[in-house]
Amino acid sequence: MYTSIGSKAVYANRVEKKGLVLLTLAFVGSLLPAVVYGIDWPAQAVTVSANFGLNDQGKPTMGVSFESEGSVRAADAGELIFSRYGTNTASRLPSPLGAWIALDHGEGLISIYSRLEDTPVQELPQVLEKGTVLGVAGRSGWSEQRGFHFSLFDRKERCWVNPSMIITPLPDTRSPTIQSVVLRTEEGRTIEPNQLSSINQGRYRICVSAADTRIGPNESPLAPHRILCTVNGTEIGALLFETYSARDGVLMVYRNGLVPVKQVYAPVPGFEVGEVWVTRGQVSLEIIVQDIIGNSQSAVYRLRVE
Repeated sequence: MYTSIGSKAVYANRVEKKGLVLLTLAFVGSLLPAVVYGIDWPAQAVTVSANFGLNDQGKPTMGVSFESEGSVRAADAGELIFSRYGTNTASRLPSPLGAWIALDHGEGLISIYSRLEDTPVQELPQVLEKGTVLGVAGRSGWSEQRGFHFSLFDRKERCWVNPSMIITPLPDTRSPTIQSVVLRTEEGRTIEPNQLSSINQGRYRICVSAADTRIGPNESPLAPHRILCTVNGTEIGALLFETYSARDGVLMVYRNGLVPVKQVYAPVPGFEVGEVWVTRGQVSLEIIVQDIIGNSQSAVYRLRVE
């Protein structure tokens, strides 16, 4: 449902289950998201402080953090499966999520609302309607900033899902930015291709720092939706911020196949997007960064390999 496989739509299948409308698109060609819309964001007119995929000191952000002082609402109808407040929790040990609530929307999709005010606004029923007020944005958990965190988990596929894949993406009219591109040798030496005209033959890891520039001048840069890397026109890296899969206790991200998140997020605050072996001759390295809307930015580096 969340997999991206192309650029030309060949079929669309509309499914309705338990009041939740899902629109599934399949594509063929170059990678673009098969986006499924149906549920809503849990708050309106709020500022995003961190989004899915953001490199937080070497760790990925697995949801969306909002700066807010208002109500947090159920993104869709669902069953209350967990709630944790200081007033109803036997253990007084602090939780990084603070006060939080989890709803089951069926078909394995779980929504989680955390960092809420530690006192519930009301006693919640077992089954909630879409838009039900779950609480108020707060400062509980490991955060000093008032707001809340929203994430989605697919129990069937055992993965965290980028909310923008199944909710209408937040407005964004500006292209992402490429902040830096670095080549790492097998010995750990770093090379900036924009400062050199030639490099030695060998194997290089390609690390990219990129951000999704937001609308407001005071809004923090966010993670892009995908980073693509080509060498002489051949794609050697495609890093997609769509899901994080849990495999035997190891968190995995898609980069031309599933790879450990730790490997991709090691070059803080950037991302390791691929690896290439270059031989003598001319090399053209292109980096393409895209956001969830489709805005893109690219950079090309032409190097001589000696």
